[in-house]
Amino acid sequence: MKNIILFVTASLMTICANAATVVATVDGKPVTDTDITARTKLMARQGNTATDNRRQALQNIIDDSVKLNYAAKFNAVPSDKDIDAELKRMDLGELGASEREMARNALRANLAWQVIVARTIMPTVDVTDEDIKNERISLEREHGLPIEMTMVRLLDVPNDTMAKLSNPKNCDDAIDMAQRLGGAPQKFTAAQYELSPDIRESVAGLNKLTWSKPTKDGSVFLVCNTKKTKEYGKLDDIIKQNAIYKQSMFIADQQLKQLRRRAVVVINDDRYKI
Repeated sequence: MKNIILFVTASLMTICANAATVVATVDGKPVTDTDITARTKLMARQGNTATDNRRQALQNIIDDSVKLNYAAKFNAVPSDKDIDAELKRMDLGELGASEREMARNALRANLAWQVIVARTIMPTVDVTDEDIKNERISLEREHGLPIEMTMVRLLDVPNDTMAKLSNPKNCDDAIDMAQRLGGAPQKFTAAQYELSPDIRESVAGLNKLTWSKPTKDGSVFLVCNTKKTKEYGKLDDIIKQNAIYKQSMFIADQQLKQLRRRAVVVINDDRYKI
């Protein structure tokens, strides 16, 4: 009898110990401390080593659950075969059993959410000309476009001279104007993606025959002419698609916030409460 009592007591202690590892539940599904540890290790492999990683890991796990529950309604959850193929392509190296399962679940949720965005959000997005223009400027600043630019550059322009620069009729007029003001203009032609970051920043979105704002070294630029290179291809369509994608992801983020609010999330550990 004593042995039986000891066995029952030990069993109860084991159950209690396991129950104590449940940090939260999402729509009734438990999230354990082990799950969070696995997710933080996965995040570290991806370069995320913030001090609040465990709290962020829990939020990511909650989001995964919410995304998969929603995607299931649209039959948009990817198959195990698709997950294995994508996981292999990512090449995360050797993963422990819990890390691998966490990676599979995170990847399944992200792929499912991409399908949801593509099916239900992107077809409804209609970007404006201003959206496309902003996306183009962003791309110009970050990478530069495959366009050939003929420009005039003035070095070390004093503020009083800068105030006297008006919009010229053409490139030659810009050079004459600069020379009359005592400057030594430089005229050159280059592909935008070959320009240095500070010059790209100055000319991105700049209207033709309009002087730029001064750079850090006091230089100003004027774009005389632009010409698309052979590499340009269907870049205009890509820029529009990028603008649509960004707008879609913004809408998707708002939708995810709504889905989070509808989910039944219970956090048992005060360390993870916001």
